Amino acid sequence: MIGFLPTIDPEVWQRYPEYCALSVVVRDFRPEPGAPIPAIPLEPPAWLMDHMEAWRAAFRAFGANPKKTPCSVEALWKRVQKNGSLPSIDPVVDLYNALSIRFGACFGGEDLDRYAGSPRLVVARGDEPFDTVRDGVPVVEHPEIGEIVWRDDRGVTCRRWNWRQCKRTALNEDSRNLWFVIDRLPPMPIEELLRAGNELVAGLARISPSITHSVDLLEPAPHPSGRERV
Repeated sequence: MIGFLPTIDPEVWQRYPEYCALSVVVRDFRPEPGAPIPAIPLEPPAWLMDHMEAWRAAFRAFGANPKKTPCSVEALWKRVQKNGSLPSIDPVVDLYNALSIRFGACFGGEDLDRYAGSPRLVVARGDEPFDTVRDGVPVVEHPEIGEIVWRDDRGVTCRRWNWRQCKRTALNEDSRNLWFVIDRLPPMPIEELLRAGNELVAGLARISPSITHSVDLLEPAPHPSGRERV
């Protein structure tokens, strides 16, 4: 897909003016047999607890209960605290899950080629389809009205900002063009957000040296007066 660049709806910026994200597009991903899998220590940064609290507040603001549906990094951190490790899924998911703990940020990874149009972060109307699995059976759900979701032209690709991804755009062993998004709220430093993207690309390049990539910081445009929008 040419011109694949995620967008943030202005209403999301108005509600959460300090939010920003890093979009990482990786193309021609072809894992080399025997390629080393980067070892990422599961040592969280100093801002992890405060960052998770910021996400809890963001979730509560659009009506979600973060105790029942925590942000992705909090869900991972609970697993680390319980088991001392993260479950192994595949090299790509294992890499970005470990980096999620390392940087205390929510990471998402999806198959770019399964998108219908580019991703956009929006306030849900409540009628958008979201394909998932419940009790082992494929089902179509719908977000709550006012929920913050990622979506494309066919429906919701991730509910509650970074809580649960759909099945349609999920990565698998045949995925060759990948899209990652890393979410940030204060107090995570933007410099660390950029560093997280660099380490993600470096890790993927060790698995597949032939990749090409692009990285874009998604942040509110400056106000014409020189002030940021609020």
